[in-house]
Amino acid sequence: MSAPAPSPLAIVDAEPLPRQDEVLTDAALAFVAELHRQFTPRRDELLARRGERRAEIARTSTLDFLPETAAIRADDSWKVAPAPAALNDRRVEITGPTDRKMTINALNSGAKVWLADFEDASAPTWENVVLGQLNLIDAYTRSIDFTDPKSGKSYALRPADELATVVTRPRGWHLNERHLQLDGTPVPGALVDFGLYFFHNAQRLIDLGKGPYFYLPKTESHLEARLWNDIFVFAQDYVGIPQGTVRATVLIETITAAYEMEEILYELRDHASGLNAGRWDYLFSIVKNFRDGGSKFVLPDRNAVTMTAPFMRAYTELLVRTCHKRGAHAIGGMAAFIPSRRDAEVNKVAFEKVKADKDREANDGFDGSWVAHPDLVPIAMASFDAVLGERPNQKERLREDVAVAAGDLIAIDTLDAKPTYEGLRNAVAVGIRYIEAWLRGMGAVAIFNLMEDAATAEISRSQIWQWINADVVFENGKHATAELAREVAAEELAAIRAETGDEAFAAGKWQQAHDLLLQVSLDQDYADFLTLPAYEQLG
Repeated sequence: MSAPAPSPLAIVDAEPLPRQDEVLTDAALAFVAELHRQFTPRRDELLARRGERRAEIARTSTLDFLPETAAIRADDSWKVAPAPAALNDRRVEITGPTDRKMTINALNSGAKVWLADFEDASAPTWENVVLGQLNLIDAYTRSIDFTDPKSGKSYALRPADELATVVTRPRGWHLNERHLQLDGTPVPGALVDFGLYFFHNAQRLIDLGKGPYFYLPKTESHLEARLWNDIFVFAQDYVGIPQGTVRATVLIETITAAYEMEEILYELRDHASGLNAGRWDYLFSIVKNFRDGGSKFVLPDRNAVTMTAPFMRAYTELLVRTCHKRGAHAIGGMAAFIPSRRDAEVNKVAFEKVKADKDREANDGFDGSWVAHPDLVPIAMASFDAVLGERPNQKERLREDVAVAAGDLIAIDTLDAKPTYEGLRNAVAVGIRYIEAWLRGMGAVAIFNLMEDAATAEISRSQIWQWINADVVFENGKHATAELAREVAAEELAAIRAETGDEAFAAGKWQQAHDLLLQVSLDQDYADFLTLPAYEQLG
């Protein structure tokens, strides 16, 4: 008697979408179901381990390099797999969600890589999850085009040799996909995003001379990297492609991962292509983990924490040294500026800042960096061209001059800057504006000439929470209190209503966004991720 067939994935509470059957095929869903059966239990264990680690940090207010993995760090003989040709030159990478227009513009942008984002730059509506996959399939089959209904402007792909290489970013381990369930249990969003993309496109990408390449977000330990590696091994066997075809770049955007960079590369060594330095999520992670550590861990306004701050410098220099020691790419942070079509002076100042930032990264040894807008591609390209010339990267720069002690990464009190009342006002203003757009299904939002994503909202609400709980006194003598945050939020909401008009205000999700920001900023029980309660409210 044969074994009963495993139960299939169920699509739950989701309106049918045009062409969804091309993405949600029986074979693709069977693959995602198998990933879920094999790997979700380990995902659950690792999420529980995060909580244990956080409790330990709360008790000790410190972190150190792991004694149990010292041998891996001391062994100079191992390297990650050599980069495939399509990922050897990564000097400029553009980031953005996978909507149809962005897909075409990012591929055409002149950047070497496009980070096709199902994570922080994408609100995980069912439409974004499924149609984002469809847009990537259409791009690889060159059956994608787009006409803007407002402007009538048409968009189409350039020749294949002019297109950016795609590196797809699935959701973080903490998020589930409520619309795909197995026996009533939702599948982790990471497995949905990875599984659908890999199943449909792995062979297609190989045929195009590229491969299934991924960015792995919000990793907190080398054990989480090990889980991804096991998933890659399983997936490659499942579809019958050679081991090592997958390549992964890990975002070092949590403070715990900064102490395990070498171990993370080691776990993924057959599939690793690099590490990336992600600024806002990294700061959010510091606040989250050291939120009860007292005044020495209180961050000033987010815009006062530049990449030249001593503890940020320690993090980025250690990342470059670690990557190059192991033959991996070191990818720098985001230039989030959005050029103004109306204010040339704003652009001039911002472009100078972007240039200085990218010059510093190129001179520090980074092999590439991120931008959020196509107009910034030439600026970043010029910075890296000046250092790299014809070379595809600068992995030969080993940065053996860099020596970072464990305490350097959390020396927050080396900063002179202090939280300001204007910083509180900005955190509230940006938080409300971003969450409102996210609740309408937009994950990448231009706010005050910057492209913001979910990491922005996380650092904004975390700073409000931290300043209140640390009883910060601002320069104007006002104490950071829940009452003050409510007062500022009410003023901001009134200003938005005046700016948009009553009709547009009522049509938006402004009150909901205001309430959610205050909930996650003022609750004594700090929510691990803003996107968890926000997802409950997402249409």
